[in-house]
Parts: sequence; structure tokens; C-alpha cells
Amino acid sequence: MTVETSPEAQLEPPQTSLSTAAARNLATTTKSAPQMQEITSRWLLRMLPWVETKGGTYRVNRRLSYTVGDGYIEFVQDGADVRVIPRELGELALLRGFEDVEVLTAIADRCVQRDFRAGEVLVERGTPAEQIHLIAHGRVNQISVGKYGGEVSGDVLADGDHFGENALLDGDAKWDYTATTATTGTLLTLSRADFAAVLSTAPSLQAHVERFSSLPHQRQNRHGEAEIAMSAGHTGEPELPGTFVDYELRPREYELSVAQTVLRIHTRVADLYNGPMNQTEEQLRLTIEALRERQEHELINNREFGLLHNAAFKQRIQSHSGLPTPDDLDDLLSRRRGTKLFLAHPRTIAAVGREFNARGLYPDHVDLGGQQVPAWRGVPILPCGKIPISKANTSSILAMRTGEDNQGVIGLRQTGLPEEYEPGLSVRFMGISEQAIISYLVSTYYSAAILVPDALGVLENVQIGRRHG
Repeated sequence: MTVETSPEAQLEPPQTSLSTAAARNLATTTKSAPQMQEITSRWLLRMLPWVETKGGTYRVNRRLSYTVGDGYIEFVQDGADVRVIPRELGELALLRGFEDVEVLTAIADRCVQRDFRAGEVLVERGTPAEQIHLIAHGRVNQISVGKYGGEVSGDVLADGDHFGENALLDGDAKWDYTATTATTGTLLTLSRADFAAVLSTAPSLQAHVERFSSLPHQRQNRHGEAEIAMSAGHTGEPELPGTFVDYELRPREYELSVAQTVLRIHTRVADLYNGPMNQTEEQLRLTIEALRERQEHELINNREFGLLHNAAFKQRIQSHSGLPTPDDLDDLLSRRRGTKLFLAHPRTIAAVGREFNARGLYPDHVDLGGQQVPAWRGVPILPCGKIPISKANTSSILAMRTGEDNQGVIGLRQTGLPEEYEPGLSVRFMGISEQAIISYLVSTYYSAAILVPDALGVLENVQIGRRHG
């Protein structure tokens, strides 16, 4: 019987040595450690000075600050929650000169918070006016009807302004303009019914509403802090002024937050498959990387202590043109001393570069730990992918001063934890299950504090798309 072979098979030379496929069965394979795409540079964690927080709580004590008499209403931020300072209600013409703190507090407690987006209509011309609006943050445009029937732009209201005060007492009041929002922001509303409820139970307020006396001037410095009286440049022996430094009665306290997970490893894997790499160590390394990434995300975005939500309203500004220009970065720098760094999404940094290049400018570079990073006026511009980008393709740029001694932004953590693996991070053995699964509890504790309001500034609603044309 004849077996036919193809011409190609007839041309293949016979094997004269061991094949590479067979040889690999006896060879030692060179392997990489497990890789992970989620790992980023985490500049915020690297640049924040970390302050030891014993007891799990850090209290920020400040001088008592209020600026009654400047025409603007000020608010207190506690995470994402906003409250009006009761005495600041004295900026309303109706309450100017009224000093019954208990009654003012009762009025402040009835103010309702409302967060708004750009383009919302807050009030419409001709509709009944039943509320006063106190703008904590954001911009509101007033549009009325002109003499010849066309729409006329009225006032542009921003942080600390208010409108609708006549609605508190006049039951027939109507809006003579339409108010629309130009940016995202927050306001508080007080209805006529809520004000009337307080008025009916407060004789002192009833008497004041009838009087409308003016508020006596209270001396304060340019930051709104109660002035410390002193004398300078005098001769002889004049009587020196007496003074004291007053403090906030309800200082902000930051409690350490936590990120945790339970790492599970089968004993068979831990016992048998540890060469050349330790399986437990590699599993733990990647788990810790993920926890650190989450930690940085929380420091930026958490509503209780995250930097984006806790930046003071007066330290938030809008871009001149929507795009991030050198003028915008200069505005951020001018609002604080000793700015340590800018923090922006990588796409925002690319937009900054485009705007600089369009003007024939090229950012400097500075050395940061042996790495060259872009900078503006000597302040490094560092990437942080945790800063969100909105559906409208806008983002934010943060500028901050850091350090406890500089009254800046600080990170909070507690070291010396039981079974501590890294500073502020512990790995605790939880036991072995009946299925032979080893469990480890991996925990890290952290928070961030802004010691004074001007330590952190935010350039909001930065357009990061390309120009057309």
C-alpha cells in the first residue's frame, strides 16, 4: 500500500534537535509581578502634610468671624450642608439692628437649602413672591421688561446677595423680574409663612419690625474677624485699649473616615504557590493600591470632608471665558499667599496647555521629587484623575496652600494602629474558615482639613474642550 505525501511535507527537513515547545517544559519562566491599570500618581496623597490625629477627631479652632454691616450675608459650611449665620440676617433691611440671637437662630433654622444647576428659573416675573432667597454660592441673573417692552438684563447677584425681602411682610408681593441661574450653586430660602410663625411668638421681633432701627457698626478686620483693639505710635502715658481674642463657639470637627475591605486567600494557594512571588504579599499589595486610590478619591469628592465640597464659597471663582486661561490661574493665585500647588484632571491640564500655546506662552517646569512637572509662576500643576468631569465637558482646578504652620490644607490620619502595615493602614488576621479560606481585614483611616478658608481655592466650570475654528 502506497502512502501519498504532499509536496510541502516532502520538503520539510527531519527534526535533528529538541524543539523549543518541548524545551519550555524544563525551563524556568521569567514572570512580572501582577500589573494594575488603576494605579495613578496620587499627587494629592504625596503632597499633603499628614497630621497625627489622636482620638480620631481633629478640631479646627478659629477666631470668631462675622462681617455684619458689609451688605453681604455669610454662611457656615459643614460638608455639603450650608447654614446661614444667624447674626448675618442683620444684613436684611428688615432685621437690621435686631440683636435677639435666639430669635435670629430660630429664623435661620427655618431656612431651607436648595442646590441649583445652571439654566434653572428660580422665580418668574408676575408670579406671587412668597420667599426670600439668600445666595450662598453661584450667580443669578435678573431679567425684567424694559420701557419699550423688550427684555432688559438687571442685576447679576452672587455669593452673599439676596432678593425677595419684601415677600416676608407683603402678602400681595409679586416678582417684577425673572431670576435665572448662570452657574451651579446653593441658596437658602425663607418663606413668608415660616417668618410669620417666628414673628407670632417673638414680641421682641414684633417691636423691631415696627421700629426698623439701623444696626450699630461693629469693627472688624478685612477678613471679617472681630478686630483686636490696640494703640500704636503714641507717646507719653495714654490709656491703652483693652481687648481679647474671641473664638468660634462651634468649631468644625473632622472625624477620620475609613476605607476597608476583606482580603480572602485559599490556604492551598498561600501554602503551595509562593515561588518566585509570595501570593499573599502580591494580593495585599494590589489591595492596598486600590484602597489608596479610593482614599484620594474621597479626599477630593466626599461631601463631608472632600476638598471640592468644602472650599469656601468666596474662594470659588469662574473662568473669564470658560476656557482655562493664564488670567484665571492668576486669579486663583492672587486669592491666597504661598500657594503650594494646582491640582487638575489630566484633560484639564491639556486644555491649560492649549490655551497657553494659543497665546504664545509656554509653562515653566519645576523639579518635584526628581520629576519635571509643568508649572505656572513657579507653582506646579499636578494631575489628579479623581477630579470629576461633568457631562457638559467642564471640570475644576484646585489651588491650595498646605501645612499646619501655614494655616493651609492638611491630611489627617492616625498611626500606631494594631497590626499596622503602613502608616495609617492596618492588616488584621481574621481567621480561617471551614472552607480553608484565610481572611485579612485591610483598613485605612483618613480625612482632610482646611484650616482657614483662603487655604483652598477652586476655579469652577472650566471648559476643557477644544476651540472651533
